[in-house]
Amino acid sequence: MKPKHIKKVLMSEINKVANNPKDYCFHPDTDFTRKRKISMKAMLTGIIGMGSGSLTNELIDFFHASPQMPTPSAFLQQRSKIKPEAFRSIFDGFNETITKGFSEKMPIFAVDGSDIQIATNPGDTGSYYPGSNGQKGYNLLHLNALYEIDYHIYADSIIQKSKNCNEHKALQEMVDRSTIPEALIIADRGYESYNSMAHIQEKGWYFLIRIKDGHGSIKSNLELPKEKLFDLKINLNITRKQSKEVKELLKDKNHYRYLPSNVNFDYLPAKSNYKDPASFYGLSFRIARFQISEDTYETVLTNLDKEQYPLEKLKQLYALRWGIETSFRDLKYTMGMLDFHSKKVMCIQQEIYAHLIMYNFAQMITSHVVIEKKQRKYTYKANFSVAPHLCRLFYRGKTTSPDLETIIAKNVIPIRPDRHGERKATTKIFHGFLYRVA
Repeated sequence: MKPKHIKKVLMSEINKVANNPKDYCFHPDTDFTRKRKISMKAMLTGIIGMGSGSLTNELIDFFHASPQMPTPSAFLQQRSKIKPEAFRSIFDGFNETITKGFSEKMPIFAVDGSDIQIATNPGDTGSYYPGSNGQKGYNLLHLNALYEIDYHIYADSIIQKSKNCNEHKALQEMVDRSTIPEALIIADRGYESYNSMAHIQEKGWYFLIRIKDGHGSIKSNLELPKEKLFDLKINLNITRKQSKEVKELLKDKNHYRYLPSNVNFDYLPAKSNYKDPASFYGLSFRIARFQISEDTYETVLTNLDKEQYPLEKLKQLYALRWGIETSFRDLKYTMGMLDFHSKKVMCIQQEIYAHLIMYNFAQMITSHVVIEKKQRKYTYKANFSVAPHLCRLFYRGKTTSPDLETIIAKNVIPIRPDRHGERKATTKIFHGFLYRVA
């Protein structure tokens, strides 16, 4: 898919939303009904193309330094009329179109979440955390994302306020609303849940979930081999009842499991009359344990076929999940999703979707650039620290498709699949409006 076609698809989705302002504005009878300096299309196009600069500098770039450019105040007033759902619609429409030409093999999704710090607002109790040990308070939003590993794009996302976030619920919602008939979900330890596994099973999908080893985990309620490496098939019958007959069945831990009413499980009634017969939900999976280093082992749950996916294959598949971690880094630091141009949560949500759209736009263009093969030690790929800037210029009409591909092909980095580095945790900060790059 050529860059021109990818851009045409994105502009088509922007036009669809811009031509129906009543569906995406807070006051449909008045918003964008008069001719203004900044039209609905200009607002959508401008926000999607924003980088990390100050709002004034972004407007100068977008309006090509024209004396007729609007003031930041006018821009903010116009953007406040648009619902975040407008950008969500563009994100969904763009993804649906560009993924039609993908191969027919089963897609592999990684699911994870990432906190995003926004301007401090103690009045927003859903996102505000008071500081401890003399530190200042801060506000966080939580981005839940479904990431397509083979094509390096975000397939779906849900934004929640951090204090009220529920990663299990977000995953279940993204799985349920997908139109893809078959897929594999790879998840880290935080997604260990019977309910999530059941949602994926009901969808006809597959899961590969890393689980905890300690007390309170799914593993701790099963009778497992004492060997360090194992791969055991489990056919579990889950119930909410605790009658005498059921209690006898529950002694067989590898086949029966009781869930109390305060544990979410959508495929059994939370409460029932004591005279009602016991209801069971069947959940089939493998619990497998493999070695990842000399003295480190990991345990996973999966419903993948044992013949096609033995332990070594599961280990390789789970390693692919790291792609979503590096994508969050690129999304925040390369695409600029740490630098917002408003303090309003609604406007920040607009920009989060806008950055997801531009990330997918840049990845689709970059993935189709041909990298010349030479006699080198490593295979090389496009440097994604450089490509998004060029893709933004192309999106704004400041460079051509041939020049774009040529420059991207010149900026490459080696692929080192077995390279490992220490993960560094950094203090969360909010980037103020007055301290942006020029």
